[in-house]
Amino acid sequence: MAIKSYRDLTVWQAGVDLVESVYCLTGKFPKNEIYALSSQVQRAAVSVPSNIAEGHARVSRKEFLHFLSISLGSLAELETQLILAQRLNYLTREEVDGALSKTDELGRMIRGLQKSLQAKE
Repeated sequence: MAIKSYRDLTVWQAGVDLVESVYCLTGKFPKNEIYALSSQVQRAAVSVPSNIAEGHARVSRKEFLHFLSISLGSLAELETQLILAQRLNYLTREEVDGALSKTDELGRMIRGLQKSLQAKE
């Protein structure tokens, strides 16, 4: 299948799935966290597929690689925030482990796409 849009990218689809999971998890946070950690977690998650989409829409491979790098940074930010949520007892270890499994897989996918794009240079 030819890639016509960022929506065709498996890595983007996995990023959107991660956002959906993260929103379900942040729904369990205390209400006083709605504008604090909850919001930060959601924004970091949304940033991952958003940067994949923006990078794909750019003209050059170099720009796409730059946005994939930003996606990886947002993924690391999200992982840190999820670990903090567990330490603050907002989420269980099992919930965070499940989410981190998804972030690990998505990180591998993004790095694989980076390597593929770099090999074409």
